[in-house]
Formats: sequence, C-alpha cells, structure tokens
Amino acid sequence: MAVPTYDRFIEPVLRHLAQHPDGVPARQVHEATADALGLSAEDRQLVLPSGAQPVYKNRAGWAHDRLKRAGLSSSPERGIWRITPQGIRFAADHPAPLTPEELQRMAREFIEVRLRPANDAALVEPAVATTGLTDAVASPDDRLGQALLELREAAEAELLDLLARVSPSFFETIVLDLLHRMGYGASRADLQRVGGAGDAGIDGIISLDRLGFEKVYVQAKRWQNAIGRPELQAFYGALAGQKAKKGVFITTSAFTAQALDFAKSVEGIVLVDGARLAGLMIDHEVGIASRTVRIPKIDSDYFDEEMA
Repeated sequence: MAVPTYDRFIEPVLRHLAQHPDGVPARQVHEATADALGLSAEDRQLVLPSGAQPVYKNRAGWAHDRLKRAGLSSSPERGIWRITPQGIRFAADHPAPLTPEELQRMAREFIEVRLRPANDAALVEPAVATTGLTDAVASPDDRLGQALLELREAAEAELLDLLARVSPSFFETIVLDLLHRMGYGASRADLQRVGGAGDAGIDGIISLDRLGFEKVYVQAKRWQNAIGRPELQAFYGALAGQKAKKGVFITTSAFTAQALDFAKSVEGIVLVDGARLAGLMIDHEVGIASRTVRIPKIDSDYFDEEMA
C-alpha cells in the first residue's frame, strides 16, 4: 500500500499519545502509528525525494505539528511527544474514529496558529494570515508560499527546542558564530567567548576593526523564563564597567515589557529574543542546511520570435 497522506496520521498519533499521557519518545510514536496504519516494511523504507527521512516519519511529524497547533499535544523535551490536558479531553470526547471531515479540519484549520517557544510547546498564539485563499482557489505559487512558511516555522520551533538544551558555553559559541555570519568581525577570531565565572555579565566580545579600537559586547542567555529589567540593568552596568558603547543581549526566551522599556531608555543596547534568534539562524544558515528546489517556469523571451 502507499503511505497515507499526513492527515491520516493525526488520529493514530493522538490515540498513542493518549495511551501514554506522561510522554513518549517520538521514534516510538512513529512505529506505533505505522503499525496502526498497517504499513509494510517496504512502505517504511520509502524516503523523501531529498533522501533525508523516511516518508512515514515525516508525515507522523507533520501530524504531530497539527496536533500541537490545535493545542492537543506538546514537545516538553527534545524527542519527546506528550498529549496536553486539552488533548486528553478531546480524545475522551471523540472515542469513535474521527471522520474525514474532522481530520481535514485538524489538518487545515490550525495552519495559521503560530507555535510559541515556551516550557510547553502547546502554547499557541494567532499568526498573521498568510493568505485568505482556500485550497480550492489557491494557485500553486500560493500553496508553495504557504508550504515554505510552514517549513520555516517548523524549523524555527525545532531550533529553539535544540537551543534550549545545549550547554550555556556552546550556546555562547553559537551566538558568536551567528554574529560572524552576519558580518561582525573581519574574521571569526575577532569574536571571542569570555563567558564563565567572573565574566561580569559579558559572554562575548566582538572586535569590529583589526586593531580592536571598536568593540561590541555580547551577553547570551539560554533561558526559558523571560528576561526582565534587572538582567538588562546588570548588563548595562557591565558595559559601563568596560567603558563600552555597544552591547547585544541575546536570549532563547523573550523580554518583559519593563526590559523593553529600559532598552529604549538607554543608548547602545540591542535586544534579540528567541523568535528573532531562530529567524536569523535560518537566514544566515547557522545550524541550518538548505536544499534547492528547482521550480520550472517558462522563459517567454525564448519564445518571442520577434526578439530572436
């Protein structure tokens, strides 16, 4: 049999998570879902055109993405999937097999719900609508744009999940790698990690010129909780202690309103929260590998006989 479309994976993923409310490894869900759908060994060998992943694991992942966007599941730890209280109630209220209409609704209705990186990945917030078109009237270019947006959002969420679990020292190295890719420092050696005991709130120093006359000081916080005003005031004090005029505060989480107000009230501090950090990592391909997709488009000039 052919591997079903990802919407068919939604219910078996949900049911398996409901049987393991404390969470279960994603790889176990992949196999349980494949068993529930009756996939053969040959089906499980089928890989994506890129060769990067088996098709059934990819589709189970997208099914879980839809459940997360619906608030029914979460990813509390790297590689762990867990049903939410809302998901438990939903499964209990829908004991019979879900209808095709219900599956389609779950597959499509929550696409424009943005996943918020947090302790519980099931926290969601409305996203700006990318298109008001339905599948019936959307052009292939519209659908491609929507697909690219979904892939980017999924990559951003996974990046933040990974960043939340690396060591503080490696996170500082990642931040400096990113800043170098963005053009700061003539060479990577111009970005120095100094974090550690007694770092006085400074995790990295960037020399903007070869002689080191102009420097940018960096603080990198791999935190789950929002960064507040006291942390920014401490960073500002550390900058003053270095007689520095420029500082970048980067975090995997977010900044409180009070922290944002403080940053606006002083000069020389730039804030980068988790969402922006993940976006910059994708844009500058730090920890990201991109694949090229060839999209055929007619060259109308070639067929213009008057120009030949």
